[in-house]
Amino acid sequence: MVKGPGLYSDIGKKARDLLYKDYQTDHKFSVTTYTSNGVAITSTGVKKGELFLADVSTKLKNKNITTDLKVDTSSNLLTTVTVDEPAPGLKTIFSFIVPDQRSGKLELQYQHEYSGISTSIGLTANPIVNFSGVVGNNVLSLGTDLSFDTATGNFNKCNAGFSFTHADLIASLNLNDKGDTLSASYYHIVSPLTNTAVGAELSHSFSNNENSLTIGTQHALDPLTTVKARVNNYGRTSALIQHEWSPKSLFTISGEVDTRAIEKSAKIGLALALKP
Repeated sequence: MVKGPGLYSDIGKKARDLLYKDYQTDHKFSVTTYTSNGVAITSTGVKKGELFLADVSTKLKNKNITTDLKVDTSSNLLTTVTVDEPAPGLKTIFSFIVPDQRSGKLELQYQHEYSGISTSIGLTANPIVNFSGVVGNNVLSLGTDLSFDTATGNFNKCNAGFSFTHADLIASLNLNDKGDTLSASYYHIVSPLTNTAVGAELSHSFSNNENSLTIGTQHALDPLTTVKARVNNYGRTSALIQHEWSPKSLFTISGEVDTRAIEKSAKIGLALALKP
């Protein structure tokens, strides 16, 4: 894949991953096995309070074509077929859910040295059309993200974003919710040797004149163990520790406490992912 500005979803992604990825208050367990012909089978269970959800997924790769099948506890079958680089820089994704006859979607992604485009259309009589595009390079990029409902003739989504990337920092600015929310994020690598980084996200809502601020950090205790922590202006403080006890197998424990209601019990989340 060519190196360029990436896709619109990449704007601010480093900061989002630092601040939100792997934090959870649920209990999650997943096991992946491989058959003799290379098919990956993953079983996942998630306990959310008193509710338990589970699914089984399979992944088959044949040259540049990947087929994913997932069945969940609601008897839904999600099928995704991805064709990677049928032409240089191009990726096509076809997905649908059985029995939902209106779930079919075709997506095209194209990445160039100075641009990245993603567009999708629902396979219905009155589809929703999504388009996002980014222009620039691996230092500066500017993009937009649109969603148009052909049934109503209205834009469901109209966002814009800007990103600046330096050797050890990434700054981004996003205008979301049709211009109602302005968000700025910052990601800075403090020490590459210990994977130490800090990040922050500040958002302002024009409609209700409210601000939200989240600050976080991460640090590798050793090559296999990472700790993360974050706090926001609402007094919610979270921390996690993640250990890779064998290649691709991760154990994560995370917790969250509301410092404005310290009498309430802390929320604890566990995640175990086993891969051979």
